[in-house]
Amino acid sequence: MRVRIRLLDTRPLHGSRAFRDLWIGTSASQLGGQIANVAVLAQVWDLTGSPVGTGAIGLATGLPMVLFGLIGGTLADAVDRRAVVRVTTAGQVLAAAGLCTQALADNRSVLLLLALVAVGTSCSALGAPARRTFPVRLLPGDQVAAGLALTNVSFQAAMLAGPAMAGLLIARWGFPAAYAVQAMATAVSMLAVIRLPAVRPEGTVAAGGRRRPERGGWRFVLRRPTLWGSMATDLSATLLAMPIALFPLVNEIRFGGDPRTLGLFLSAVAVGGITAGLLSGTVTRWRRGGLVQLCAAGVWGLALACFGLAGPLWLALGCLAVAGAADTVSVVTRGALVQCETPDAYRGRVSSMEHVIGVAGPELGNFRGGLLASATSAPFSLALGGLSAVLVVAAVAAVNAPLRAYRTPPAAAKATAPDVAAVQAAAGQGS
Repeated sequence: MRVRIRLLDTRPLHGSRAFRDLWIGTSASQLGGQIANVAVLAQVWDLTGSPVGTGAIGLATGLPMVLFGLIGGTLADAVDRRAVVRVTTAGQVLAAAGLCTQALADNRSVLLLLALVAVGTSCSALGAPARRTFPVRLLPGDQVAAGLALTNVSFQAAMLAGPAMAGLLIARWGFPAAYAVQAMATAVSMLAVIRLPAVRPEGTVAAGGRRRPERGGWRFVLRRPTLWGSMATDLSATLLAMPIALFPLVNEIRFGGDPRTLGLFLSAVAVGGITAGLLSGTVTRWRRGGLVQLCAAGVWGLALACFGLAGPLWLALGCLAVAGAADTVSVVTRGALVQCETPDAYRGRVSSMEHVIGVAGPELGNFRGGLLASATSAPFSLALGGLSAVLVVAAVAAVNAPLRAYRTPPAAAKATAPDVAAVQAAAGQGS
């Protein structure tokens, strides 16, 4: 089969004003978030001088992300999703303003700082499931993957530019400037959301004048092979082959612990991701989204196994770039598949499950990799983890024919899934 290389598919930006507004707002918010992440890390270190203090940032962000992400899924299937995102984005603006205010007041309480971080993260997590459902409602079925690719490219660009901008802002004007930029960026996101049309969940049931979502979100996912297979593929790849926690150890034993090399590891992953994003038109037009995700997850595992065994720096960086590119392809195709395969009445809760897997998988994967490396070695942990991920992904592919055969909706169709009655029957809830 001849593969035609295509650049980033920008049809969603030209064809949908609402999606264009959403993309601009999301891009601004992502950049502001990366700037704030560096500022919080630096300020907590300045206040505590302790890795325990900086580690507490993970608790202040991780716990609210999981808890409020699940709550947000149910909320997104019960009320107008635009309203949910408006309110939660307003909360993020207030939290960013609070961070700026505490920095201007020369706050010395790390608990206050972490509390404001937790508030902002809680608002973000509460609105994340609703926000994830927007592209599939705003775009034709064949453009959903392209829209997700555009969002992923802006995220990768923010990961590269945000920390550098944060360093310049903090060095010249201090922490208040970094937080002020975050507040302004979040305000831009707020303005973009205000301009969006109403996005009410479809297929909800009226009860006493109020609307409530259909029951059975988890059961629906487990009984739909394309959904559980896609989520299992992502969880397997991140849980078994997440390399970030091992970067310092690999750098120490192979490259003398040079901090510049450690930075190159992280940059290589981002460069690979951006490159794949800029060429994403090659895969977003392919309709075999399930097969593409399976292949991308397999490449991710193989690339990280090779990174664990790589000797020369150029080879190690090349493997990480390939892994970053594979991750971008997997994220884009998985996101499109999940949104297109889920009935609108369930999209909020299914999006929250995808969100939690995306958050918990990498964190648990880093923990698993660190434990195994402490008992054996970093190269062994990386090689075993990468190959294990390949084997598990292959097993998912072998037993899940619907995922292998999945095709995205054609150009003429909106990205809609089976109606609620069919879903109830599939979930075992039909009358």
